[in-house]
Amino acid sequence: MIDWTNIVPAIRMLASRSSLLTCRTFIKTEKNSFEGIDDLKELNESIDENSILELSASDLDHPSLVKAFEYWFKTNEKAPSAVWIKGEGVIAIENVAKESEPESFDRRIANRIVLVTGGAQGFGGGIAEELYQKGAHVVIADMNAEAGNMMVSGLKAKKQSNKAFFVEVNVSDPASVERMVEKIVLESGGLDVLISNAGILRAGGLDEMEPETFELMTKVNYMGYFYCAKYASKIMKIQSSVDNGHFMDLIQINSKSGLKGSNKNFAYAGGKFGGIGLTQSFALELMPNNIKVNSICPGNFFDGPLWSDPEKGLFVQYLKAGKVPGAKSVADVKAHYENQVPAGRGCQVSDLVKAVLYVVEQEYETGQAVPVTGGQEMLK
Repeated sequence: MIDWTNIVPAIRMLASRSSLLTCRTFIKTEKNSFEGIDDLKELNESIDENSILELSASDLDHPSLVKAFEYWFKTNEKAPSAVWIKGEGVIAIENVAKESEPESFDRRIANRIVLVTGGAQGFGGGIAEELYQKGAHVVIADMNAEAGNMMVSGLKAKKQSNKAFFVEVNVSDPASVERMVEKIVLESGGLDVLISNAGILRAGGLDEMEPETFELMTKVNYMGYFYCAKYASKIMKIQSSVDNGHFMDLIQINSKSGLKGSNKNFAYAGGKFGGIGLTQSFALELMPNNIKVNSICPGNFFDGPLWSDPEKGLFVQYLKAGKVPGAKSVADVKAHYENQVPAGRGCQVSDLVKAVLYVVEQEYETGQAVPVTGGQEMLK
């Protein structure tokens, strides 16, 4: 049986000579036999019958794939429109003949396949939307399928050439994360940037925090980052093995609470402190594979649902927990936190995206915790 997650990312990178391409894989089933050229053309409109690389299942080890593509490019200027593995499936290679990129696309992120966990709303949704606007192929991963699909529909309504699709995932479940990555490979061909953003926050002091709540937060905020890094880096290593000039990124959306303890918020802060430890350790391990690993530590996103939800938001939680002495209303709590920021406001999505683009562009920076806090927390 073919391990498609091992083969498809290699084919994608070998095909991506002048610019990064995407792929979509069609695995043979009883209904899809792919017996002839006409069958292939029906799979994907980008397949050109005069531009198909045919391989056998015995020629799919990486050295054989490298030789096959070297031979292809000796006689062809452009990548094949498809790789047909007879009896097994078809890998349609997309955007081979695309025109020049729109001016709105940013060279630092355009054509990269970017996974955003927790991407259906809040910071994650804002990041996904801005990176899509700048030309990234965006994968929205979230437990909330309704919100995730709505986000994808909104992105596709922009009528841009880059891809956007949704994958349902529970980042605290390793099997769910592994399935997510497999789906991304089959739908898009690989992965260039992981933005590990999914997280939860439940405030409370030692007397209030139940062990079950602490365990849940640890699974999502800490272990979820590990699971995503584990399975995403597997795909990135394959891409690096056939293209050692391609740099990729694991980016954890951390918090200012990962830089300084947070009163009656220890479960969240502890997980974020641990996340920076993971980032530094992953960075040492993965840099030989051209995989950079960094955390970005934003200040408070006051406009997002984490803070502003009228029922479960942090403003409401902190008011009930008495975290802000003397506060009598949500407005009092918000003013208290805004006054702690030298910049006088909360962090915004555009602030965070600038940091994301910075670490993606860098080829000589890894293992860092980049503060985006308006001066509220500074590196020591």
